[in-house]
Amino acid sequence: MIRNEVFSCFVFYAVLLVVKMYVIAVITGQVRLRKKAFANPEDALRHGGLQFHREDPYVERCRRAHHNDLENILPFLFLGAVYSLIGPSPSVARLHFLVFFICRVLHSIAYLLPLQPPTRSVAYIVAQIPCISMAVQILMSVASYA
Repeated sequence: MIRNEVFSCFVFYAVLLVVKMYVIAVITGQVRLRKKAFANPEDALRHGGLQFHREDPYVERCRRAHHNDLENILPFLFLGAVYSLIGPSPSVARLHFLVFFICRVLHSIAYLLPLQPPTRSVAYIVAQIPCISMAVQILMSVASYA
């Protein structure tokens, strides 16, 4: 499989996206520590007392960014892997993967900083285009077997 040019390209961007998700998780944890806003009472007790068992708006923003990644990157991982198997043009496939990757990075930056609207929304919408394209191409490839 790794000799398949499209699949190898997909794996490259998929791993970068998973690393990006880990980075968002680490950022969330660091913000939690800095803001002293812990989700669990035992963590709050360990870091100063139950008064720190609370929510913080910026911690919640980081958590929403991570949750949004889970909702969008996980489907991309499935679609991209299957799409790689249907024999798409390498240059078209690379464009699909690159657009999704760039838009998800921009979406996370826009979420965490926060950038002016509609930056985050546009990044989200544009990232959906390659996913929809891959889904349609996959369905067209397998429709005769259904």
